[in-house]
Amino acid sequence: MVLGLPVAALVVTGVLAPEAGAGQETVADQREAAGSAAGTEGLEPGLAVAYTLAENEAHAQGVPLSITSGYRTPDEQQRLWDEGLATYGSPEVTRRWVLPPEESTHVSGRAVDVGPQVGAQWLEANGTRWGLCRMYDNEWWHFELATVPGGVCPPMRPDASSR
Repeated sequence: MVLGLPVAALVVTGVLAPEAGAGQETVADQREAAGSAAGTEGLEPGLAVAYTLAENEAHAQGVPLSITSGYRTPDEQQRLWDEGLATYGSPEVTRRWVLPPEESTHVSGRAVDVGPQVGAQWLEANGTRWGLCRMYDNEWWHFELATVPGGVCPPMRPDASSR
């Protein structure tokens, strides 16, 4: 604890960030030493901290939980969009499962996909302690920072097409 906050929170938010010009390796080393959850790189700081705290609690309770997909580059999201179009055949159907880069909360660092399913179920039941909410009825794995810690999650949307 530093300044009354978990070290992971301070690193992710930049309070303990390396000096300007330090390499990415230093940032990764610092995040690992502070206990930031794997896969939080590129996420908005609040989401990274909230998820890290939730994952730590899940593991303390013996529940497996990890990020399967967090931040995505626009190129990565475009590839997923293109694959979705090839699979589902139309933009309307594809949008139920994947959004184009300019609309994806993964590209903006505001979403995580988690696994395994038992961990996602735990996060859905407990995530509001950190402001984390499942967002879509058809995606048990997709979570965003959508309320204040201890708040109420917004109603789930049927799928990503309703964003």
